[in-house]
Amino acid sequence: MAAPSPGYSISLRVETPVSFTATSDIATAIAGTGAAVTGLDVIESHHRFMTVAVGCDTVDAAHAERVREAVDALEGITVHEVTDQTFQLHEGGKIETTLRVPLRTRDDLSRAYTPGVARVCKAIAEDKDLARLYTIKKNTVAVVTDGTAVLGLGDIGPEAAMPVMEGKAALFKQFAGVDAWPVALDTKDTEEIISIVKAIAPAYGGINLEDISAPRCFEIEARLREELDIPVFHDDQHGTAIVVQAALTNALKLTGKKIEDVTIAVAGVGAAGTAIIKLLKASGARHIVAAGRAGIIERGSQHADANRQWLADNTNEEGFSGSLKEAVVGRDVFIGVSAPNLLDEADVAAMNENSIVFAMSNPDPEVHPAIASKHAAIVATGRSDFPNQINNVLAFPGFFRGLLDAGASDITDEMLVVAAEAIAGTITDEELNPSFIIPSVFDPEVSVRVAEAVAQVATPRV
Repeated sequence: MAAPSPGYSISLRVETPVSFTATSDIATAIAGTGAAVTGLDVIESHHRFMTVAVGCDTVDAAHAERVREAVDALEGITVHEVTDQTFQLHEGGKIETTLRVPLRTRDDLSRAYTPGVARVCKAIAEDKDLARLYTIKKNTVAVVTDGTAVLGLGDIGPEAAMPVMEGKAALFKQFAGVDAWPVALDTKDTEEIISIVKAIAPAYGGINLEDISAPRCFEIEARLREELDIPVFHDDQHGTAIVVQAALTNALKLTGKKIEDVTIAVAGVGAAGTAIIKLLKASGARHIVAAGRAGIIERGSQHADANRQWLADNTNEEGFSGSLKEAVVGRDVFIGVSAPNLLDEADVAAMNENSIVFAMSNPDPEVHPAIASKHAAIVATGRSDFPNQINNVLAFPGFFRGLLDAGASDITDEMLVVAAEAIAGTITDEELNPSFIIPSVFDPEVSVRVAEAVAQVATPRV
């Protein structure tokens, strides 16, 4: 059975007869289902009954129902209400706008709006670069999606993608003070998406492309980077690549291996996998094979897709041919951004001594970390309930903070490399250990370090 998660947290409102054992009976019944009790409080107490509020984490919706049934089955107890805390948190959305200036008097209104605002408009009309100084443009990012590749859910549409985009905007604000806003587009047409983003760009200091399916995401990002004078960042590609590179930097330090020497197998050749491989190579990696559904991409093979062709031209110098399972034999590093349960214990055991396994498929990794850790020296996943979570939140807020502070117009490989180095460097040598190769997303130092590193190498817009 999977572990209980805060993503399936529920609260119960329970009426129980007054007794010394009532609350412990309820807690025992919940624990008996495999759920984790996170809070318990008597909110009302009368001479014959009590009302108890209980919070717990479950595995899924069916598990939550089993919890309700277990508590309801206790003698004399009635469950009056069960609330899904995740849905409750999303009611009304997760973000809102606030004012940065006072609007309390007629004078305030005259300066913020008419007639005073006209003077500012005229100044910007004469010099458009003043928009960065006198509007929200300097600190605002558009989080753009078409809802075609949302988390592990796939093509669920722009409306269903909104909770993720709101969450992204909340993370921008919380971790880097960047004002971000969801832009969910009801079109899958590449040219139309490019046209819309170009049309809205004057209001923003940067564009964060999010959850747009491959291979369209590659062309959309490339075209927008070429045609806009503000930075365009595809987090599914570059955010993932930065954090993977940071984690690998520290993992290699622990195992005493060098990036130019290690052999690496990457499972997944979509947006994330391709970006990871490009950044690995920019950081000095030389021995990489990439696996898609049909097996390892062979050196020199011909592909209609430009990014798949790049992989064929720039990986697998050794000329390996075969399956992923065959490819991991004798490898130093496995990086998975693909699908669950691709590898088993025997596959990890067949890797080199002091191997490194990053199994990042969500919610189920390519190999379970408990199994991989029997043989690998270091194991990381994309999940928060296992050690070494490789999470994009470590990268994109600080990355955009640096871009906006520098007034950058584009994004370079050097920025990606220094961002990864900044994240890795947040952990001191004394702190570094096999279960701690990547900092917590709640470490306030991370976004500051990333922002400073990116701003230092960014070229301000001329």
